[in-house]
Amino acid sequence: MKPKILVVDDEPEAVELIEFNLKQAGFDVITATDGTEALKCARTQLPALVVLDLMLPEVDGLEVCKRLRRDDATAGIPILMLTARAAEVDRVVGLELGADDYVTKPFSPRELVLRIKKILQRGQKPADKRETLRFGDLLIDQPKHLASWRGRGFDLTATEFRLLTVLAQRSGRVQSRDVLLRDVWEYDSLIDTRTVDTHMRRLREKLGPAAKHLDTVRGVGYRFVE
Repeated sequence: MKPKILVVDDEPEAVELIEFNLKQAGFDVITATDGTEALKCARTQLPALVVLDLMLPEVDGLEVCKRLRRDDATAGIPILMLTARAAEVDRVVGLELGADDYVTKPFSPRELVLRIKKILQRGQKPADKRETLRFGDLLIDQPKHLASWRGRGFDLTATEFRLLTVLAQRSGRVQSRDVLLRDVWEYDSLIDTRTVDTHMRRLREKLGPAAKHLDTVRGVGYRFVE
């Protein structure tokens, strides 16, 4: 079965371009042209990923992102934002609301498809079913794709779980933002390293008391401490 991608954009040319390239890459595609329609499609179709333009009529993309993350049925669906190149504030807010990644307009269709594939790969369960990490009350169960503290599970996105796992696997070793972009996001070329900072901030908020394991090394990056 082909993964289903929901493309949300009110520009017909953009939708046509994205839809064509995603179908060429082996995806099924459904589309929406405004925020209200996007929310309905996401809840009824449950796509593997949402490509979400932020500048939408009626309900804008940031509000769509927020509502998808609040709804238990759609909270785990990865979101790739499309933003205008100058809209840095929107990108940061979108990441803080739970988007997994962003691509700026105008964009390369090839890059967009590559980003989507990498996001979906992050959500796949690891093949090694023995890979379970425990640090005191914190348990990271890779086969189940679950992190928990004293038996209470955290509601992490695929990217947040991958970020936590990579840091935990390298416990005690400082990981630079560039290294994390390469090993978590799997980017060969550098992008805005604030993407890492934004995800770390969200991850810490979700972990609560377990966030004590995540240490910031100023001017360098992050480290998992036991």
